Order: sequence, then structure tokens, then C-alpha cells
Amino acid sequence: MRQRFSHVLVAMFLFSVGACAVPAAAQLIPFLGGQRAGISSLQFLKIAPGARAAAMAEAFTALADDPTALHFNPAGIARMDGFQVTFSHTAWLVDIRHEYAAVTYRLSPADAVGVSITSLGTDDMEIRTETQPFGTGRYFSYGDIGVTCTYARSLTDRFSAGITIRYAEEKIDALKTRAVMVDIGTFYLTGLGSTRFAVTVNNFGANISPAGSITQRDGSTVSSFQDFSPPTVFRIGFAFEPYEDEHHRLTASIQLNHPNDNSENLGVGAEYAWERIFFARAGYKINTDEEGLTAGVGISAPLGFARTGVDYAFSLYKTLNSVHRVTITLAL
Repeated sequence: MRQRFSHVLVAMFLFSVGACAVPAAAQLIPFLGGQRAGISSLQFLKIAPGARAAAMAEAFTALADDPTALHFNPAGIARMDGFQVTFSHTAWLVDIRHEYAAVTYRLSPADAVGVSITSLGTDDMEIRTETQPFGTGRYFSYGDIGVTCTYARSLTDRFSAGITIRYAEEKIDALKTRAVMVDIGTFYLTGLGSTRFAVTVNNFGANISPAGSITQRDGSTVSSFQDFSPPTVFRIGFAFEPYEDEHHRLTASIQLNHPNDNSENLGVGAEYAWERIFFARAGYKINTDEEGLTAGVGISAPLGFARTGVDYAFSLYKTLNSVHRVTITLAL
């Protein structure tokens, strides 16, 4: 009976992949990526933290069971036990550094809270102009920072919801952009085996514009700039275990992403776990210009006063450099 039920779930999963992939390939959902590109700011908020999620093509909304849930689905922390801490480093494209740290804590059997901080930055860069292509001797800096506070609650034994308040700041030389946004997430255990379903809206907020002033080549000053929306994205995720016993577990996940500044894309991921000690992961992103194959590994074991996990992920880009992530998680 259990084997037959697993076959049914596998069939449902493959049907979901096909149903979502057909619109992406045949464009039943209009391909509006070109028309919408460049209409949102604070692009660093779209970079996913966490090697585990990245290795599964970021199809993590319906899993979201570690502190990176604060980025993917705030409702996920309502299902987490105790106190957990995550530190993640990403060697992003063109020598850009992306750092992420998060803490989650269960207040009661139903309530949980969490905080996170994200930063993105580069070394100082020399200013170059048309008349001084080898440098002016002056330098400018670029950096982003995001801070979140999250609250989640299990409303029933199957359904949980969460909300995140996010403050983000972006600085480019003399210009600075500040914004406050909201994430809303839900998580639902369907009752059909281990299947779960999640829906989120991330980075929802009002349009924003830079503050500050710049001096142009003719000496005039500009202090008024066009406003842009934050990088809002709507996600629907589905996950389940097609096989699980005392020693082995296979998790499959699929996620449809609808960003406000690009075309819809699909992430499909899988994770194999042995004895909750060794993990192997892989995924693929569909309907994106650059992203595609992802993979990674992880280990987890008791170490002193906490269970410690170390994860690594590799994301292959088609024309740009590949991206590497390393994440350390402590569960007390």
C-alpha cells in the first residue's frame, strides 16, 4: 500500500512538472521578460542565500525548514525546533561578495520568530571617464544591506503562516536608496503522505527612488531621480518524499516563480539524505537566460552542544562565471 501510494505521489509530481513546464516552453503564459526587465531596484534581494536551497535550484518555498526560510518563506520557521543559526557566504558574479546570517527561535509550540541580515558589496572601484579612461584617481563604493524581522505561527497542525518586515538599503557613491517591504508566506501539509504546498509573496512595497545628488560633466547638479518598484516575486511550491525509510530519504520539490521584472521561471530540485548525516542535491532552472544546472552536498552531525551542518552548492551560469556557496548551520 505504501509503495502504491508513493507511485501515485511520483505521478502527481511529474504531472506538476509537465503542467508548469508547458506554459514556460509554449508560452501559454506570455513571455514578458524583455518588456519588464529593468523595472525594479534593489536587485540584491533576489540573490538566494543558503547552499542547500541553491543546490535544489531554489525550489525551497515548500521546504523552508532552516533559517534561510526567512528569505524564502517566513511560514517555514513555525515548523522548526529550538534555536537555530545560519551563516552563508556566496562568491557571487564578477568578484561580488554576498553574506547572509540568520537566527530563528521557537517561542512556543505554535509561535516562532527570526531575524536576518544580508549584505552585498565590492572593493572600492576607481572612477573612469571618457576623457580619463585609465582612472581619475578618485574611488567610489557600492554596497547593499538588508535586515529582516519575522514572526510565524502554526494556526493548525497542518497550516502555518508568517510575515516578514524587511528594511533594505543600497548605496552607490553619493546616492542611497532606502525601502521597507513585506514578505507574506503560507505553508500547508495536505495530509497526503508527506506532500506540502506553499505560497509566498516576497519584497512587496511601494516604489522607491535614490536620495542624494550627483554633479554632471557640465557642472550641473541632479538630485531628482525616477522611482522603481522593489523586486516583488510571487512563488508557488510543492514538495514531498517519493521514498523514505529508516536510513534513506529522497525529497522532490518544484516551484513556479513569477517576478515583477522578468518572465516566469520554474525550479525543480531533489535531495537525497542518508542517516541525516550525508546529503546530495541537484536541481535545474527552466525558462531563464543564464541559470540552469545546480548541485551540492552537505554533512550534518552532533558537535559539542549543537548539531552542526555544512553545505556547499554550485550554480552553473551559461555565459557568466559559476557561483559557489558555503553555509554553516547550528541547531541547539
